[in-house]
Amino acid sequence: MASPEIIDLTAIQPVACPCGQARRALAGYSPFPGTVHLTEISRSAVAHHHREHTEVYVILECDAGAAIELDGVRHLVRPLTLIAIPPGVVHRAIGEMKVLIVCQPDFDPADEHTAPIRTKIPTRTYPSEQEDHSLQ
Repeated sequence: MASPEIIDLTAIQPVACPCGQARRALAGYSPFPGTVHLTEISRSAVAHHHREHTEVYVILECDAGAAIELDGVRHLVRPLTLIAIPPGVVHRAIGEMKVLIVCQPDFDPADEHTAPIRTKIPTRTYPSEQEDHSLQ
C-alpha cells in the first residue's frame, strides 16, 4: 500500500515551460496516474499542444482580461475557472496567471509541441467583466 504524500508546491524548484514557470509534483507516485503543477503563466506564453497528455487547468489568480486560447478561439477566464484540454488541442494562456494544472498521464516535456497562433473572436465572456481579477 502506498503512503500519503503532503507536498508544499511552493518549495519545488520551478522549471521553464512554454507558459512560464512550473513547479511539478507527483511524478512517479503510483496511486495517481498523473502530475500536478503550480504554474506561473507569463505574458509571453507560447501556443502549444500535447499528443498524449490531457490537462486540467484551474485558474487561481489572473490579470483582468486574462484568457485561454483553445484551437484559436479565445475564452475569457477568471479565478476558479476550470479548463479541460484533451490531447491535440492547441492552447495558450493570455495574460499573467497562477494556475493549478493536473496532467494525465505523468507529464513528459517531450510531449510539448509548439504551434502557430490562430486567434478568432472571443466566444466566452463573463457577465461581470468589470471585476478586478488582478494578481495581488
